[in-house]
Amino acid sequence: MKTLLTNGPAGRWLSRITDIAALVCGWWLIGLAAMTCVEMFGRKLFSFSLQGIDEIGSYTYAVVGAIGFAYALNCRSHTRVDFLLGRFPPRARALLNLLAIVVLAAAALLCLWRGYSVVAESIGFGSTAATPLATPMWIPQSVWLFGYLLFTLCAGMAAWEALSLFVRGRTDELNERFGPQTLEEEIEAETELHLAPSPAAKARP
Repeated sequence: MKTLLTNGPAGRWLSRITDIAALVCGWWLIGLAAMTCVEMFGRKLFSFSLQGIDEIGSYTYAVVGAIGFAYALNCRSHTRVDFLLGRFPPRARALLNLLAIVVLAAAALLCLWRGYSVVAESIGFGSTAATPLATPMWIPQSVWLFGYLLFTLCAGMAAWEALSLFVRGRTDELNERFGPQTLEEEIEAETELHLAPSPAAKARP
């Protein structure tokens, strides 16, 4: 499966961290599902409850969402509306693909900035959750902020690489790496089977 970041040291390191974080999130979701089942059967059959499962679940979904942004970006899995993109000449497509990744990097930076403000405010006020667990809010929020940090680093590195390709006139490589996935690439990503490009893809300008 092709990834967005280059195979250089920084790109490999960031991809590895993102993959590990996504794997941890996946296992944690499985654990959360198991705890939720125990909670449901406990309430129904034995009249007991695991306190705080709902609260932990809300933190989990926020963290998984933030880390998922970074993972999906590196795997080129974000949805792209591309029904008109293929009608533009290569250089215009390159400009639009560059604009897309730069705007995404700016949005990621905004999320990181606002997320940092939330964490700093929680630390400053000593905020705790109004729940039986009374969780200090900075703890789940810091993990959530880490997800946005990963997203910002991935998007920022990708935007820099796209800008570098555009300045050097390497529009074909820019479109291949930062444009929407082809049908073959989508199938390869889902099945982990390598497919040769179709004749239509080869003929595409």
